[in-house]
Amino acid sequence: MSLEAVLVVASALFSVGLYGALTQQVVVMVMMGLELMLNGVILAVAGFWYFLAPEPTGQVLLLVVIAAMTVEMAMGFAVATLLHRSAGTDMVDMATELSG
Repeated sequence: MSLEAVLVVASALFSVGLYGALTQQVVVMVMMGLELMLNGVILAVAGFWYFLAPEPTGQVLLLVVIAAMTVEMAMGFAVATLLHRSAGTDMVDMATELSG
């Protein structure tokens, strides 16, 4: 496996996530698109670290970022569930209660 292959996979993940985030209207699907985009960026950064400077400090930083993303997605799904229970909707356009 080479750096180019890792970057191609990372860009594919980012592209699919961008398409999903821009075309979907359901909150959960938009969040999944954003998560794919973040995973593509993390994969690219991990590839750069692995192939250009293979030190364990970069891997620890990536694990911290992945843990933070997990917490972020859990909070996002909690907000989506709360929105669905209170308003009975899961569409992005109808989520005006979150504006303040």
